Amino acid sequence: MKIDNFIDEVNKIGVSIDSNIIKKLDEYSKFLIEYNSHTNLTAIKEEEGIYLKHFFDSILVAKYFDFNKINSLIDVGSGAGFPGIVLKIFYPHLKLTVLDSNNKKTKFISELVEKLNLENVNIVNDRAENYVKSHRHEYDASIARAVSELRIISELCLPLTKVNGYFIAMKGNYEEEYNNSSNTFNLLNSSIEKIYEDELPIEKSRRTFILVKVNKIIDEKYPRSYEQIIKKALK
Repeated sequence: MKIDNFIDEVNKIGVSIDSNIIKKLDEYSKFLIEYNSHTNLTAIKEEEGIYLKHFFDSILVAKYFDFNKINSLIDVGSGAGFPGIVLKIFYPHLKLTVLDSNNKKTKFISELVEKLNLENVNIVNDRAENYVKSHRHEYDASIARAVSELRIISELCLPLTKVNGYFIAMKGNYEEEYNNSSNTFNLLNSSIEKIYEDELPIEKSRRTFILVKVNKIIDEKYPRSYEQIIKKALK
């Protein structure tokens, strides 16, 4: 995806984009390519792929969720900053926490945030099941892009999210994961409010956005240890 195509597609989904955003994304892309030459962060190494499969893939969610209506967001398993840093560039008012257990990726994000002069970004190198112990129900919204299966990432993200707030799961195909997750939401006092389906332009690959609302305070026994979460679905 060329930059002009990217701008056109962003306009089509009703998201505001200006010269400052374009400049920051250009710096982001160049820095990611340079950094990726010595530290493996992503398999996508060329500019056009970054704009399509990382930048547009990250901002497409804003077609279905209004980030202007929230103040705090946590991106769980952010990797090289997707979607959290992209959303922060488009919505600079957000108080963003980027959470990832991979030290080389949080190091990259720290350098990127400084390079782009982004404010109110908290970068945490930790596992979600540890971080949630002191940050329960803290964020207006939580988000995760292609991180683990739905029942697993939901158990990690929902306890971080405020009551009446949302966890947004960004997926491709989701049906099998959805069928394996029904009891998870009941036990975590949450419910799926909406599922939106879309596709990336050009390659037409499927994208799904699952909005899960936290209805009540979640029992402190959740999330379980990661080993337990993986081994056994909530019933």
